[in-house]
Amino acid sequence: MTGTVALVRARSGSFVRVRRRVVVFTASCLVALFVLLTVSLTTGEMRMPAGTALRALAGLGDPGDVLVVQQFRAPRIVAAIVAGAGLGAAGCVLQRLFRNPLASPDVMGVTGGASLGAVALIAARASQTLVPLGALGGGLLAALLLGVFAWRSGLAVTRLVLTGLAVQAGLAAAVNLMIVRFPAELAGSALQWTTGSVYGRTWTEVSGAGGAMVLALAVTLVLHRRLAVLDLGDDSAGALGLRTSAARLQLLFVAVALASLAAAVAGPVTFVALAVPHIVRFVTGPPTAASLGLAGLTGAVLLLASDLVVQHLLPIEGLPVGAVTATLGAPWLLVLMFRQSSPLQRSRA
Repeated sequence: MTGTVALVRARSGSFVRVRRRVVVFTASCLVALFVLLTVSLTTGEMRMPAGTALRALAGLGDPGDVLVVQQFRAPRIVAAIVAGAGLGAAGCVLQRLFRNPLASPDVMGVTGGASLGAVALIAARASQTLVPLGALGGGLLAALLLGVFAWRSGLAVTRLVLTGLAVQAGLAAAVNLMIVRFPAELAGSALQWTTGSVYGRTWTEVSGAGGAMVLALAVTLVLHRRLAVLDLGDDSAGALGLRTSAARLQLLFVAVALASLAAAVAGPVTFVALAVPHIVRFVTGPPTAASLGLAGLTGAVLLLASDLVVQHLLPIEGLPVGAVTATLGAPWLLVLMFRQSSPLQRSRA
């Protein structure tokens, strides 16, 4: 009896500590997001005090300040927040769905599909406002290809990952071929977009993707219970009455929609979807429904911070934010692969 009471107390204490960490981490992310937002609004070629920038954001003050803040800086900030939130949540879902810390939209072919859709519209000399729609359609096309190729295997985890890598490689090759064949005046625009950038975003692009992103995040939270059951393994999930293949397909589609909407706003930004789930898991421990919200919040902070680095801390002008995240992602990926291949990790598998 004494042992049972001690166990209950230990578990209760552990739950309280995890909850405290979640609250502190959430508050820290919100404060960081507010600070980054304020810095983004006030810095640039036309500097202004924080109070002036916040009043201009509300449409008050000098018309020139209002124009700069509302039409140039604010859409870029919102684009970074929307894309970061989508990538963070998508990475969290994919890594849990495939039980693989290396799973990300890059692995599943979503970024390749988004790039192909955007580049195809650039090649057709379509309006810049239509390019994000091409990215969204390309990401969904990649998901369709993935589902078709992997369906016969019952959507087994290993087959999905291998199929995703093949789809990504094929789509990336198609993108490179198109860029090589482009006229010189289009090649630069295509290359910048396929690296990932939030430069020049408009309210028309951001508002549509932002509304769809909120809906996709809400659907993800609704489906979290199925994801939690899948965490137990396919055999246990099936014994509990869950149709594992259908549930995995639903969650995969939602994750692809999140990543595709992010790509529609910012292009195929790398590293964020890969790193954010690890950061959240390190802080909060075992995944919960709150982890998905924290992943979205952390992704927004990470991408907005990276965009600030691109704008103000690097000497290279016009560098897309995807170049910074890719530079951070390469060593991170190597570390993850080393940990996965270590004898200790293999013994746990």
